[in-house]
Amino acid sequence: MMMVRRGLLAWISRVVVLLVLLCCAISVLYMLACTPKGDDEQLALPRANSPTGKEGYQAILQEWEEQHRNYVSSLKRQIAQLKEELQERSEQLRNGQYQASDAAGLGPDRSPPEKTQADLLAFLHSQVDKAEVHAGVKLATEYAAVPFDSFTLQKVYQLETGLTRHPEEKPVRKDKRDELVEAIESALETLNNPAENSPNHRPYTASDFIEGIYRTERDKGTLYELTFKGDHKHEFKRLVLFRPFGPIIKVKKEKLNMANTLINVIVPLAKRVDKFWQFMQNFREMCIEQDGRVHLTVVYFGKEEINEVKGILENTSKAANFRNFTFIQLNGEFSRGKGLDVGARFWKGNNVLLFFCDVDIYFTSEFLNTCRLNTQPGKKVFYPVLFSQYNPGIIYGHHDAVPPLEQQLVIKKETGFWRDFGFGMTCQYRSDFINIGGFDLDIKGWGGEDVHLYRKYLHSNLIVVRTPVRGLFHLWHEKRCVDELSPEQYKMCMQSKAMNEASHGQLGMLVFRHEIEAHLRKQKQKTSSKKT
Repeated sequence: MMMVRRGLLAWISRVVVLLVLLCCAISVLYMLACTPKGDDEQLALPRANSPTGKEGYQAILQEWEEQHRNYVSSLKRQIAQLKEELQERSEQLRNGQYQASDAAGLGPDRSPPEKTQADLLAFLHSQVDKAEVHAGVKLATEYAAVPFDSFTLQKVYQLETGLTRHPEEKPVRKDKRDELVEAIESALETLNNPAENSPNHRPYTASDFIEGIYRTERDKGTLYELTFKGDHKHEFKRLVLFRPFGPIIKVKKEKLNMANTLINVIVPLAKRVDKFWQFMQNFREMCIEQDGRVHLTVVYFGKEEINEVKGILENTSKAANFRNFTFIQLNGEFSRGKGLDVGARFWKGNNVLLFFCDVDIYFTSEFLNTCRLNTQPGKKVFYPVLFSQYNPGIIYGHHDAVPPLEQQLVIKKETGFWRDFGFGMTCQYRSDFINIGGFDLDIKGWGGEDVHLYRKYLHSNLIVVRTPVRGLFHLWHEKRCVDELSPEQYKMCMQSKAMNEASHGQLGMLVFRHEIEAHLRKQKQKTSSKKT
């Protein structure tokens, strides 16, 4: 037994030695095979300065290009095969589900198309319920709010930023153009539905469309609110549509009569008599002569120049036979929030629609209707984004004279910008303003009080409609940021001042004015030297 064990150990030791020798031999052969060849033995790439250098590179590039094409073709074939297999597996899965349902004796699967349609409708309506259509959704900050874009038959007004974007433009993208046209056509089909109208009703056409707003929530769909002319004066038809990443569905159809909807325009003021005179010219034309359903509340701080302001009000009252105004005088330093709060609470009549306004704002009678249509007590507040005018002295500096104000108020990239950082001009019912708690009266001076109120509405269950509007303008004026402001307020004021002057391109031309003038002088010198 001992002899067998010794023989076995000797045999194993010999095998191990042979394996070690075999591994060493293989390692030597591998090193010889992988050692880089000498310069004379290597396959050299053609040099750029050799006679065949250019042709050699072209041949290699062609070879690489051919390999790339073959690789792409191979990937395409694989993708096509995967699509076919996926389709086959989907068919098998569906067939398996139907067979399993039949075996279990379930009834609805005998008509799978109807069941599928019911499931689809249930999904679409669930998307509507999730979106901010029927009630507001509480938001943590103003940055979480999704603004609306507004549009007419010709133009789209959008807040998208970027140097290539324009504040007013025709929808150049076909998909966007087709989307808005489809929404209007769907609304017209509903308005002209024989089942919902009397036999002698007038047909609605695209010319009855006034304006619309829409916005897309990425995880829910697109909401449209479209306003059409009604059958009588001050009457409108509004259609609420929703596209939950599928077919457009009708959510609501409303008849809105605004004949008795009064707007109380509240303006806080201190001095600035010349601006108030300009404001009253606009107010007389749009509110008194054209609309006729407006009350004016002026809250004046201090006593300096108070007689001049009262005189402008009295002259307008006599000339236009206008008595619907209230003048409130407050002592102390100017506080915009306090002025608006006092003006809103001073009203003693029925619930009224409030429009918080500044003295340097210009608006049209169409905006007043937009204000009415986008507010609803206990349901909606309206935060329009106004168009802010650039400094006319810069815009029209190359003209002989600055044109009249009405000709300046054109929505173009060169004339102004959407003031999307401002929340001061707003329409809301007095009841909602009182219930939300009004303004924070601890905020003094300029800025901050409007954002604070806006945030309170975002935290509530009310729907906040924020969209650019084409009939509301902030007139340019030189902005002064006083030392009494807090550091945060002063920074906000200076940022606002910087944005008010001119467009990106116009400011660039001012910054590089000396270089441009130097270039022109050099060109003139070259021209004159060539002539001599």
